[in-house]
Amino acid sequence: MAFSTLGLCDPVLQAVDERGYTQPTPIQQKAIPLILAGKDLIATAQTGTGKTAAFVLPLLERFKHSGKLRGKRIRALILTPTRELAVQIEANIAAYSKYLDLRSMAVYGGVATEPQQQRLITGIDIVVATPGRLLDLAHQRAVHFDVLEVLVLDEVDRMADMGFIQKIDKIIERLPDVRQNLLFSATMSRNVRELADGFSVGKVEPAAEVTISPDVKAAPSITQWLITVDKDTKSALLSHLIKEQQWDQALIFIEKKHAAAKLVSQLEKRGITADSIHGGRSQAVREKILADFKAGELKYLVATGVAARGIDIGKLSRVVNYDLPFKPEEYIHRIGRTGRVNEVGEAISLVAAGDFKNLCAIESRLNHVIERREIAGFPVRKVVPVSILNYVRKSRPQVKATPSESGPYGKAVGKIRAGKANKNFIK
Repeated sequence: MAFSTLGLCDPVLQAVDERGYTQPTPIQQKAIPLILAGKDLIATAQTGTGKTAAFVLPLLERFKHSGKLRGKRIRALILTPTRELAVQIEANIAAYSKYLDLRSMAVYGGVATEPQQQRLITGIDIVVATPGRLLDLAHQRAVHFDVLEVLVLDEVDRMADMGFIQKIDKIIERLPDVRQNLLFSATMSRNVRELADGFSVGKVEPAAEVTISPDVKAAPSITQWLITVDKDTKSALLSHLIKEQQWDQALIFIEKKHAAAKLVSQLEKRGITADSIHGGRSQAVREKILADFKAGELKYLVATGVAARGIDIGKLSRVVNYDLPFKPEEYIHRIGRTGRVNEVGEAISLVAAGDFKNLCAIESRLNHVIERREIAGFPVRKVVPVSILNYVRKSRPQVKATPSESGPYGKAVGKIRAGKANKNFIK
């Protein structure tokens, strides 16, 4: 199948061709025709499957002849969990729309609001935003939603994990009742499912659903392996791997922001230049570091989960789990930064004895045991047992949320269960 068969105009096809895309991915083949037909859509697709183009390209097709907007108005809103992802999506929109007379911008926190307010004055066709900053601008009357036609919720599972449910609900309350709703998520957790089910309430036609890789497996183009290690020798082992295996580039995931800075210091003491991005660094610094990494000027980037879904590098050689994540889904998202469409990649995990349960949960989700390798000179004192492939992590006690519960997430879930939330969202 070619992109030309999907009903996209020549200017969009030309831009896609210049990006080197020859055939649409499965999510693009299924989602684009549905979106062009005006249907609401609930799509489940893992990182690296080309889902950004799946919703951006039909938006460009829809708005190609829309004409000039009134001041402070927008036609489409794309909500994302992180600043990095907002910037990345907007960059893709700009590339795909280079032959169209459309305007787009990214809206996110960590930077001054005034430049964003100024750009919104003339009207913007497509706004990509993080929920917090968008609400700030809405409260300041810098943006109005009365002519909005499409709402896209991207990486919904991540936004739920980050506690954005209440902010999303507040944004939705401001939107027109009649609009197209598109929801994209890497996983379909209970919270995401409840939100997705709301799409069809009160509508004659239910939202269409598309699922790619329903079992949330890692891309087959990614070679996965692990090394068992004691916690106190992790940084030395990582340094050894970088030098001995002559890694050209690596994205290294770590759990805590203070640990990220410490690891960068440890690597530098061993003659390895690295840098880190995390929530404690300013947006300007994060953008500069990320740009250097994408350009190949910075070879080793240490990142907390805040950047897991905002880094899009076509030929990233490898991802390292310096700390193994708690959730199997997060492992999938992290290693999905490498081995993206039509490319191969490598995912290495450093696993200590305390990571055993996490490892079992990850391998159970993958449905296979990850290859273990030994590195000479790094004997392990605390042995990591052989994995239990059918391991099931004991769930934590669940406390039902009610509308009266304190905390934004409790209130939001309580509203959903009471059938009182997102009524504008589901009309």
